[in-house]
Amino acid sequence: MAITTPYRRTSRQFTDGSYSEGGRWMYLLHKRYATDPRHYVRAFLLLQQDVLDLFSYVEPSDKNLETYSHRIQQLLMRACVEVEANLTAIFLDNKYEAAKGNLTMQQYRLIDISHRLSSYEIRVPAWQGSNGVRKPFHGWSQGASLPWYQAYNKSKHNRHENFRLASFDALIDAFCGLNALLSAQFHDEDYSPSGKTLGLNGACYTYDGNDGMEPGIGGLLRVRFPEDWPQDQRYEFDWRQLSALEDPFQNFDYAQYA
Repeated sequence: MAITTPYRRTSRQFTDGSYSEGGRWMYLLHKRYATDPRHYVRAFLLLQQDVLDLFSYVEPSDKNLETYSHRIQQLLMRACVEVEANLTAIFLDNKYEAAKGNLTMQQYRLIDISHRLSSYEIRVPAWQGSNGVRKPFHGWSQGASLPWYQAYNKSKHNRHENFRLASFDALIDAFCGLNALLSAQFHDEDYSPSGKTLGLNGACYTYDGNDGMEPGIGGLLRVRFPEDWPQDQRYEFDWRQLSALEDPFQNFDYAQYA
């Protein structure tokens, strides 16, 4: 049986395979869906602008994957802090009591159950080489850690010894991971006054060809949303009816999987 009441801060595929057709996406706009979503989207858009500035000096290319610098390390720190902030926000909005303490990546991995983060694919436009499509959370589906997050953690606690780990490769994974995480919460909604997903001026790249992906929040990256949701874990509801309720959402019970 499908999910007839949407979870807070959780965008999922519907039983017919769609995510937003026919106005179904409008549940994302309800005031009880997420606490201040624009706060998190805006932080991503600011980071995206700085990553674009970096591309003026470091070409998005396989040849530059091992490049590292203070600037790259700083951007990696920002991206991972935002990843942590979004993961924590999901726990908090769903009233997961453990979120009030100090959280570890092992605990954050529970969110792969509710949001299927390990199935998200993100394309970096104009990338030269074979590493332009990223699956930043794929390791979670294999019971493994996330190399880009380890690079962040190690270079944060001992930068002198682990400076090289904070590479361009790690930054791109973290940046794509943050976009996947926002997509898993808000689909392509950027909560701007002008409508859906305008992003920053100049951020949008065109892509010629049918890659099976959609423009992500911010207009730069392209997203392949998970298509492997089991039927009994997909949404199926009439938002016109639910929207009349004071609180049309439910909390995901992370405690049962902890």
